[in-house]
Amino acid sequence: MGGKPVSERPWWQHAVIYEIYPRSFQDTDGDGVGDLSGILERVDYLAWLGVDAVWICPFYPSPMADFGYDVADYVGIDPLFGTLSDFDRLVEALHRRGIRIILDFVPNHTSDKHPWFEESRSSRDSPKRDWYIWRDAHPDGGPPNNWQSLPAGSAWEFDEPTGQYYCHSFLASQPDLNWRNASVRAAMYDVLRFWLYRGVDGFRVDVLWHLIEDAQFRDDPLNPRFRDGDPPHQRLLPIRSADQPEVLPIIAEMRQALNECPGERLLIGEIYLPLQRLVAYYGPNLTGVHLPFNFSLMWVDWRPAQVLRLIRDYEAALPPGAWPSWVLGNHDQKRVASRLGADQARVAMMLLMTLRGTPTLYYGDELGLEDVTIPHEEVRDPFGLVVPGQGRDPERTPMPWDASHNGGFTTGRPWLPLGKAHPAMSVDVQKRNPESMLNLTRALLALRRREPALSLGGWEPLAVEGDVLAYSRTSGGRRFIVVLNLGSAPKAVGFDRDLAGAIELSTHPGRAGERISTRINLRGDEGIIIKPT
Repeated sequence: MGGKPVSERPWWQHAVIYEIYPRSFQDTDGDGVGDLSGILERVDYLAWLGVDAVWICPFYPSPMADFGYDVADYVGIDPLFGTLSDFDRLVEALHRRGIRIILDFVPNHTSDKHPWFEESRSSRDSPKRDWYIWRDAHPDGGPPNNWQSLPAGSAWEFDEPTGQYYCHSFLASQPDLNWRNASVRAAMYDVLRFWLYRGVDGFRVDVLWHLIEDAQFRDDPLNPRFRDGDPPHQRLLPIRSADQPEVLPIIAEMRQALNECPGERLLIGEIYLPLQRLVAYYGPNLTGVHLPFNFSLMWVDWRPAQVLRLIRDYEAALPPGAWPSWVLGNHDQKRVASRLGADQARVAMMLLMTLRGTPTLYYGDELGLEDVTIPHEEVRDPFGLVVPGQGRDPERTPMPWDASHNGGFTTGRPWLPLGKAHPAMSVDVQKRNPESMLNLTRALLALRRREPALSLGGWEPLAVEGDVLAYSRTSGGRRFIVVLNLGSAPKAVGFDRDLAGAIELSTHPGRAGERISTRINLRGDEGIIIKPT
């Protein structure tokens, strides 16, 4: 199951990807918002941590209605974040340290301030009218159909001057592009080329499954599982407004644009779909995205049997030759430590770094940061302002670098407050503590890089005595066994044969080198990696 040697595998198959939300990483000009120069200032930290690639969330010119996911110019840098020269310096600095750079590509929608949309809405006769999705009102005078937007409300906005509705899957200030239009596709592929020729190594494609809607604009059906109190957009099943088969040829065209450039360029898709639909985005004969992000670990029932079933189901669903992807946190979901607790977050990190596939690590999760409670008057996220309690600010707060005021993030007032406990959990503090979450994460990344069995090797579940998650990773005669206690109670674990090995790494201190035979006692919230001898 190990396949080709490391030297013959694409770089992204043995890489660890690190997501940076630039507003919250490092501010260098005192305005309280992180910037590209801030990332540049911290490239040595990224190299020290041991990540292989960074994915940077949008920094393009934008009115910031959705903090950069409402793009007004796809080939520029918002002055809030810096300049193209700053970007070029960042690319050079990352590449010099052997770190690749992945950009956020936001193709589903633009800002309503984008010149394309301003031209499109200027007249029904505009040459760019069909660049967006315009429809007449329903015969009853209302929106064309029942499609819903995120975070709430109709996906249609009436434009008084031209007397038609335009479609927006998200905010009304984020009109959807019409990807059935060949001119739109050509313009967007030129955007990819612009960044590729500036040295970008790949793209994470935002809300990829939303790119194409039903050509007949049929209603979405009601969701029979919807209950009062659920997020409003879940009232319908979006089987017409998203996830249409016509998206796959478009993804193949994106791949072709990447293939024009020398070297291995990576295409990642953000896709929130069940596993059986998710894996369709690898495309026919793997012509789709290289890595459809797999978010299922974020919602799985965190018990050994359920997690094992998820891993098995995912592995079984993968098309032949497809490479897995695993994600535990991102800028849209609660932080791991808030979902599972600080102690179990250490075990989750070991799981993420030892599964077969490419892991993506969200900034701050290597510190064990938790969500920050945001006072109502300081809520910034439009989702949280429209639907209280659904905001994403808590997981987007600034990175604490030291124990000083504002955690060394900014000399000004941070755009979101830091957690009160976060300066004490800072990079500087944790670097000095060999038992910290940060040093555990770094040790896991180093072991993963040193041992191809843990990155590229085959994965096999192990039957053990005791309610734990256990599996092996094997490549080229090298084998490791991972045993994870997903609960807080100690567990006695028995193996069906003598392992004759030793603990290589534990989430708890003081166990490295401990000999293992047929039994081991795991503490609560403990994970271990065993190297058989």
